[in-house]
Amino acid sequence: MIFKATLMDEAAMMRSLARVTHEIIERNKGCDELYLIGIKRRGVPLSNILAANMQKFEGTGVPVGYVDITRYRDDLSPACTTTVTADTLFTGDITGKTVVLVDDVIYTGRTARAAIEAVFTAGRPKSIQLAVLIDRGHRELPIKPDFVGKNVPTSHDEIVQVMVQETDGIWQVCLAKAE
Repeated sequence: MIFKATLMDEAAMMRSLARVTHEIIERNKGCDELYLIGIKRRGVPLSNILAANMQKFEGTGVPVGYVDITRYRDDLSPACTTTVTADTLFTGDITGKTVVLVDDVIYTGRTARAAIEAVFTAGRPKSIQLAVLIDRGHRELPIKPDFVGKNVPTSHDEIVQVMVQETDGIWQVCLAKAE
């Protein structure tokens, strides 16, 4: 990977996540019926930040879970899916709730599709919304995020790398060129 640019530093990421939090609250007329689900790996810490912001802004705790979409991916052969175990946690019933899936980057839409499938195995939510930090375009499926921190037009040979403290030791979004 060849580094091209830093797109967001920690302060910019936190401002975007605060704005996304306000947009989620406004669209849903509060937080009472929300359930946040982070898509592993980097969607999990982002969903925790959104939940902390909701607590701070609204004084309301929002349940947070996470989902590993590995067994729901459409690029694994059937033989592979039988040996993959999902690491998923829903801390309560999602039935009748508005589920907000949280991910770091949306690209083709395949991760979001897999996460939606995983959610439906756990219950029947009232609705599902999608919040992403970065939308880089190039969708292959008709999936559009409801909440976006930043739109970053990219080429297919570029990579958007979101780094979070828990996984990478830093908060940062970078653009790189694939080698």
